[in-house]
Amino acid sequence: MRIGKKRVRVPVLVTLGVCANGQRVVLDLRLSGVESEQAWLDAVRALAGRNLGTPELAVIDGNPGLRAALKMQWPGIAIQRCTNHKLWNLLAKAPAHLREELAEDYRRMIYADGHQAIEKARAGFARKWKLRSQAVLASFEEAGDELFTFTAFPISQWKALRTTNALERINEEFRRRTKTQASLPSEEAVLFLLFGLLRSGQVTLRRLVGWRDIDNSNSRAQAA
Repeated sequence: MRIGKKRVRVPVLVTLGVCANGQRVVLDLRLSGVESEQAWLDAVRALAGRNLGTPELAVIDGNPGLRAALKMQWPGIAIQRCTNHKLWNLLAKAPAHLREELAEDYRRMIYADGHQAIEKARAGFARKWKLRSQAVLASFEEAGDELFTFTAFPISQWKALRTTNALERINEEFRRRTKTQASLPSEEAVLFLLFGLLRSGQVTLRRLVGWRDIDNSNSRAQAA
Protein backbone atom coordinates (compact mmCIF):
# COMPACT_ATOMS: atom_id res chain seq x y z
CA MET A 1 0.00 0.00 0.00
CA ARG A 2 1.00 3.65 -0.30
CA ILE A 3 1.88 5.66 2.78
CA GLY A 4 2.63 9.20 1.71
CA LYS A 5 4.91 8.89 -1.29
CA LYS A 6 6.26 5.49 -0.33
CA ARG A 7 5.07 2.02 -1.24
CA VAL A 8 5.37 -0.35 1.71
CA ARG A 9 4.44 -3.92 2.55
CA VAL A 10 2.30 -4.34 5.65
CA PRO A 11 1.12 -7.54 7.34
CA VAL A 12 -2.56 -8.40 7.50
CA LEU A 13 -3.48 -10.40 10.60
CA VAL A 14 -6.23 -12.94 9.91
CA THR A 15 -8.19 -14.86 12.54
CA LEU A 16 -10.18 -17.83 11.28
CA GLY A 17 -12.75 -19.51 13.50
CA VAL A 18 -14.64 -22.78 13.33
CA CYS A 19 -18.26 -22.90 14.50
CA ALA A 20 -19.94 -25.83 16.21
CA ASN A 21 -21.42 -26.88 12.86
CA GLY A 22 -17.93 -27.06 11.36
CA GLN A 23 -18.26 -23.94 9.22
CA ARG A 24 -15.13 -21.83 8.98
CA VAL A 25 -15.59 -18.08 9.29
CA VAL A 26 -13.15 -15.17 9.18
CA LEU A 27 -13.51 -13.50 12.56
CA ASP A 28 -11.08 -10.63 12.12
CA LEU A 29 -9.00 -8.92 9.44
CA ARG A 30 -6.65 -6.09 10.37
CA LEU A 31 -3.54 -4.36 9.12
CA SER A 32 -0.61 -4.03 11.46
CA GLY A 33 2.71 -2.26 11.36
CA VAL A 34 4.45 -5.44 12.47
CA GLU A 35 3.39 -8.97 13.39
CA SER A 36 4.25 -8.48 17.07
CA GLU A 37 2.91 -9.71 20.38
CA GLN A 38 1.17 -6.38 20.94
CA ALA A 39 -0.43 -6.46 17.49
CA TRP A 40 -1.79 -9.94 18.12
CA LEU A 41 -2.86 -9.00 21.64
CA ASP A 42 -4.90 -6.14 20.20
CA ALA A 43 -6.55 -8.59 17.78
CA VAL A 44 -7.25 -11.16 20.49
CA ARG A 45 -8.64 -8.55 22.88
CA ALA A 46 -10.91 -7.26 20.11
CA LEU A 47 -12.32 -10.77 19.73
CA ALA A 48 -12.87 -11.04 23.48
CA GLY A 49 -14.54 -7.62 23.42
CA ARG A 50 -17.02 -9.01 20.90
CA ASN A 51 -17.96 -11.68 23.46
CA LEU A 52 -16.11 -14.55 21.83
CA GLY A 53 -15.90 -17.25 24.48
CA THR A 54 -12.61 -18.97 25.24
CA PRO A 55 -11.76 -21.09 22.19
CA GLU A 56 -11.01 -24.70 22.95
CA LEU A 57 -8.05 -24.77 20.57
CA ALA A 58 -5.86 -22.35 18.66
CA VAL A 59 -3.84 -23.67 15.72
CA ILE A 60 -0.90 -21.34 15.08
CA ASP A 61 2.16 -21.12 12.87
CA GLY A 62 4.67 -20.81 15.70
CA ASN A 63 4.84 -17.03 15.94
CA PRO A 64 5.87 -16.45 19.59
CA GLY A 65 4.00 -13.15 19.79
CA LEU A 66 0.75 -14.81 18.78
CA ARG A 67 1.20 -17.59 21.30
CA ALA A 68 1.97 -15.13 24.09
CA ALA A 69 -1.09 -13.01 23.22
CA LEU A 70 -3.40 -16.03 23.24
CA LYS A 71 -2.11 -17.25 26.58
CA MET A 72 -2.36 -13.77 28.07
CA GLN A 73 -6.02 -13.42 27.11
CA TRP A 74 -7.03 -17.06 27.59
CA PRO A 75 -4.54 -18.82 29.90
CA GLY A 76 -6.28 -22.17 29.57
CA ILE A 77 -6.44 -22.30 25.80
CA ALA A 78 -4.91 -25.36 24.10
CA ILE A 79 -2.29 -24.59 21.45
CA GLN A 80 -1.53 -26.68 18.38
CA ARG A 81 1.66 -25.79 16.52
CA CYS A 82 1.31 -26.24 12.78
CA THR A 83 3.11 -29.46 11.89
CA ASN A 84 3.98 -28.18 8.40
CA HIS A 85 5.67 -25.05 9.72
CA LYS A 86 7.67 -27.12 12.19
CA LEU A 87 8.83 -29.44 9.42
CA TRP A 88 10.09 -26.43 7.47
CA ASN A 89 11.94 -25.28 10.59
CA LEU A 90 13.55 -28.70 10.99
CA LEU A 91 14.59 -28.92 7.35
CA ALA A 92 16.25 -25.52 7.63
CA LYS A 93 18.35 -26.84 10.52
CA ALA A 94 19.38 -30.10 8.85
CA PRO A 95 22.35 -30.66 6.56
CA ALA A 96 21.23 -30.92 2.94
CA HIS A 97 22.08 -34.61 2.63
CA LEU A 98 19.82 -35.49 5.59
CA ARG A 99 16.73 -33.51 4.65
CA GLU A 100 14.93 -36.21 2.67
CA GLU A 101 15.48 -38.74 5.46
CA LEU A 102 14.36 -36.20 8.06
CA ALA A 103 11.15 -35.37 6.19
CA GLU A 104 10.30 -39.06 5.84
CA ASP A 105 10.87 -39.73 9.56
CA TYR A 106 8.86 -36.67 10.53
CA ARG A 107 5.87 -37.48 8.34
CA ARG A 108 5.88 -41.09 9.51
CA MET A 109 5.63 -39.77 13.09
CA ILE A 110 3.00 -37.07 12.50
CA TYR A 111 0.80 -39.31 10.35
CA ALA A 112 1.14 -42.44 12.46
CA ASP A 113 -2.04 -44.43 12.99
CA GLY A 114 -3.36 -43.50 16.42
CA HIS A 115 -2.15 -41.77 19.57
CA GLN A 116 0.04 -44.61 20.86
CA ALA A 117 1.73 -45.07 17.49
CA ILE A 118 2.49 -41.34 17.37
CA GLU A 119 3.98 -41.37 20.87
CA LYS A 120 6.17 -44.37 19.99
CA ALA A 121 7.32 -42.70 16.78
CA ARG A 122 7.96 -39.45 18.65
CA ALA A 123 10.32 -41.16 21.08
CA GLY A 124 12.12 -42.90 18.23
CA PHE A 125 12.43 -39.66 16.27
CA ALA A 126 14.01 -37.89 19.24
CA ARG A 127 16.50 -40.74 19.86
CA LYS A 128 17.57 -40.92 16.24
CA TRP A 129 17.96 -37.20 15.59
CA LYS A 130 19.77 -36.62 18.85
CA LEU A 131 22.57 -38.57 17.20
CA ARG A 132 22.07 -37.25 13.68
CA SER A 133 21.70 -33.51 14.34
CA GLN A 134 21.59 -31.60 17.61
CA ALA A 135 20.16 -28.56 15.80
CA VAL A 136 17.23 -30.59 14.50
CA LEU A 137 16.57 -32.08 17.92
CA ALA A 138 16.64 -28.66 19.60
CA SER A 139 14.14 -27.25 17.10
CA PHE A 140 11.91 -30.31 17.51
CA GLU A 141 11.96 -30.09 21.31
CA GLU A 142 11.22 -26.36 21.18
CA ALA A 143 7.64 -27.11 20.07
CA GLY A 144 7.19 -29.69 22.82
CA ASP A 145 3.77 -31.21 23.40
CA GLU A 146 2.10 -28.40 21.43
CA LEU A 147 3.12 -30.18 18.25
CA PHE A 148 0.87 -33.08 19.25
CA THR A 149 -2.14 -31.35 20.81
CA PHE A 150 -4.28 -32.60 17.92
CA THR A 151 -4.08 -36.14 19.31
CA ALA A 152 -6.40 -35.14 22.19
CA PHE A 153 -9.20 -34.60 19.65
CA PRO A 154 -11.23 -37.13 17.63
CA ILE A 155 -9.15 -38.86 14.95
CA SER A 156 -11.64 -37.69 12.32
CA GLN A 157 -10.46 -34.10 12.97
CA TRP A 158 -6.72 -34.70 12.98
CA LYS A 159 -6.27 -33.76 9.31
CA ALA A 160 -7.84 -30.35 9.93
CA LEU A 161 -6.21 -29.63 13.29
CA ARG A 162 -2.59 -30.53 12.53
CA THR A 163 -1.88 -27.52 10.32
CA THR A 164 -2.81 -23.95 9.47
CA ASN A 165 -3.48 -25.01 5.88
CA ALA A 166 -6.96 -23.45 5.84
CA LEU A 167 -5.43 -20.08 6.67
CA GLU A 168 -2.58 -20.57 4.22
CA ARG A 169 -5.09 -21.10 1.40
CA ILE A 170 -6.73 -17.78 2.28
CA ASN A 171 -3.35 -16.06 2.43
CA GLU A 172 -2.33 -17.51 -0.95
CA GLU A 173 -5.53 -16.28 -2.55
CA PHE A 174 -5.06 -12.83 -1.04
CA ARG A 175 -1.52 -12.68 -2.41
CA ARG A 176 -2.65 -13.87 -5.84
CA ARG A 177 -5.36 -11.21 -6.05
CA THR A 178 -3.17 -8.34 -4.82
CA LYS A 179 0.08 -9.03 -6.71
CA THR A 180 -1.34 -7.44 -9.86
CA GLN A 181 -1.87 -4.19 -7.97
CA ALA A 182 1.08 -1.81 -8.05
CA SER A 183 -0.10 -0.63 -4.64
CA LEU A 184 -3.34 0.11 -2.84
CA PRO A 185 -4.10 3.69 -1.79
CA SER A 186 -5.04 3.15 1.86
CA GLU A 187 -5.59 0.72 4.71
CA GLU A 188 -9.31 0.81 4.03
CA ALA A 189 -8.75 -0.17 0.40
CA VAL A 190 -6.69 -3.19 1.46
CA LEU A 191 -9.34 -4.43 3.87
CA PHE A 192 -12.21 -3.74 1.45
CA LEU A 193 -10.45 -5.80 -1.22
CA LEU A 194 -9.76 -8.74 1.07
CA PHE A 195 -13.20 -8.71 2.65
CA GLY A 196 -14.77 -8.38 -0.79
CA LEU A 197 -13.04 -11.56 -1.96
CA LEU A 198 -14.59 -13.42 0.98
CA ARG A 199 -18.03 -11.79 0.79
CA SER A 200 -18.35 -12.37 -2.96
CA GLY A 201 -17.55 -16.06 -2.61
CA GLN A 202 -14.37 -15.82 -4.69
CA VAL A 203 -12.58 -17.26 -1.66
CA THR A 204 -14.53 -20.19 -0.22
CA LEU A 205 -14.18 -21.66 3.25
CA ARG A 206 -14.86 -25.36 3.63
CA ARG A 207 -16.23 -27.04 6.70
CA LEU A 208 -13.76 -28.57 9.12
CA VAL A 209 -13.07 -32.22 8.34
CA GLY A 210 -14.63 -34.30 11.12
CA TRP A 211 -17.02 -31.52 12.16
CA ARG A 212 -19.74 -34.00 13.10
CA ASP A 213 -17.57 -35.04 16.06
CA ILE A 214 -17.44 -31.51 17.48
CA ASP A 215 -19.07 -31.15 20.87
CA ASN A 216 -21.85 -28.63 20.22
CA SER A 217 -21.11 -26.91 23.53
CA ASN A 218 -17.63 -25.89 22.33
CA SER A 219 -15.93 -24.21 19.41
CA ARG A 220 -12.58 -24.41 17.71
CA ALA A 221 -10.49 -21.49 16.54
CA GLN A 222 -7.39 -21.11 14.41
CA ALA A 223 -5.14 -18.17 14.13
CA ALA A 224 -2.00 -17.43 12.22
